[in-house]
Amino acid sequence: MQKKRLAAVLGVCVAGAIIMSACGSSAQKDGEVSDVVQTEAVSAETESVPVPEEISAPPETVSAPEESSAVSEAAPEPEPAAQEPVPEAEETISWDPSWEYADYSKIHSDSVTLYRSDASERKDCVIAVNAGHGTDGGESVKTQCHPDGSAKVVSGSTSAGATEASAVSSGMVFNDGTPEAEATLSLALLLKDALLDSGYDVLMIREDEDVQLDNIARAVLANNCADYHISLHYDSTSSDKGVFFIGVPDAGGYRSMEPVASHWQEHEELGETLIDGFREEGIPVFGDGRMAIDYTQTSYSTIPSVDLEVGDKASDHSEEMQEQIAQAIVRGLDLLR
Repeated sequence: MQKKRLAAVLGVCVAGAIIMSACGSSAQKDGEVSDVVQTEAVSAETESVPVPEEISAPPETVSAPEESSAVSEAAPEPEPAAQEPVPEAEETISWDPSWEYADYSKIHSDSVTLYRSDASERKDCVIAVNAGHGTDGGESVKTQCHPDGSAKVVSGSTSAGATEASAVSSGMVFNDGTPEAEATLSLALLLKDALLDSGYDVLMIREDEDVQLDNIARAVLANNCADYHISLHYDSTSSDKGVFFIGVPDAGGYRSMEPVASHWQEHEELGETLIDGFREEGIPVFGDGRMAIDYTQTSYSTIPSVDLEVGDKASDHSEEMQEQIAQAIVRGLDLLR
């Protein structure tokens, strides 16, 4: 009987030691006895358990807590903010026969170059700079004056009544022997730099002595790749008459013919504002700055487009004067915007 009681007491002690080792001191803090201890004590009174010579509680083992996944796993680095692609500084643009009015062009084997400004304040506006003339063989090829096949209503380099004109005329020669095509090219290159410096992008129609693009092709390229089209010329007179633009004539139903009907007011606004830029720069202007002529470029343009005559055979076409002209054009465009 004493052995049984001793066994029961020992059983309770063993169980208590195991529970205490597993739960730490929480039972002592609460002042409560575990239900597991009570159950073990009841079982020990009814069973005969041999008493070992030495009883010791199993060594206490403490498991290291598992690291939180939030700690063990490195936080993902934030993805860099999406950046807009930087446009190419230069882009070559080739002829696309699917463009509107492309079928009317006879000479279009060359490409053009679009230059992007790197100025701190870009204007997101593309100016087509068209150095007049400069197409070898262009004078011997004929193109249709108007898309609808109607005749010219006002004379220019081609007489009124004609339905076809030279694809590109050779241009005049200055009193000092300089070909007009050479002067318009040097002006176009200076204007390109001035526009880029001012934040405008530039579509250069001609950058060499010869470009195989007729007047219709130049207009179509500008229509599809630029916001404004400025064609540079010098007049064939010899009076140093000053600057003017080719206006849209109000005669013979010309303004009711497409694409002129939808855009002639834009052409007029561009021309008038450019002339304002010349006035502000103190460069002489001929008359009111406008002369109405039925012009191939205007007949095929679907963006604001103008032929700008910046002088004539007797005019100063030195680099210094052309730099002033380029600045006047930039000033006019700034007024327009």
